[in-house]
Formats: sequence, C-alpha cells, structure tokens
Amino acid sequence: MVQAYILIQTEVSRAREVASNIRPIAGVVRVDAVTGPYDVIALTEAKTVDELGQMIMSKVQLVPGITRTLTCSVVNI
Repeated sequence: MVQAYILIQTEVSRAREVASNIRPIAGVVRVDAVTGPYDVIALTEAKTVDELGQMIMSKVQLVPGITRTLTCSVVNI
C-alpha cells in the first residue's frame, strides 16, 4: 500500500467546502482543516504509486475551490 499526504491551498473561505468534497473520494483516508500555509491536509492511499497519482490528478485536484496542492509520499524509515 502506498500512502501520501496532500497539502491543499484553497480559495478564501472555501476550506470547509473543499474538505467536505474530498472526504468521499475513494482512497482518501482522512481529511483535516489546518492552519498555516495550507488550509486542508488529506491522507490518501492506493495499491500503487500510479493509482495514487491517477486519483490525485483526476479526482482531488478537480475539486472546486482548490488553488494548489503539494503531495508528500509516506516513506518507511
């Protein structure tokens, strides 16, 4: 299983809406609103890196209100 955190910047006052729209996406494990340079952080998982990339690009990044994302892969050290 491959996991990644997606750090999400949203349009002003749309963090709650963006978080609500991301939660039901298959592969999204957890979504939290946060303070700082990002507004929402989502923990995601998939069977492969390719599946994870497809989910992020074809579903998460298309959610209205998102202005920027940064994907951080989880590594086991």
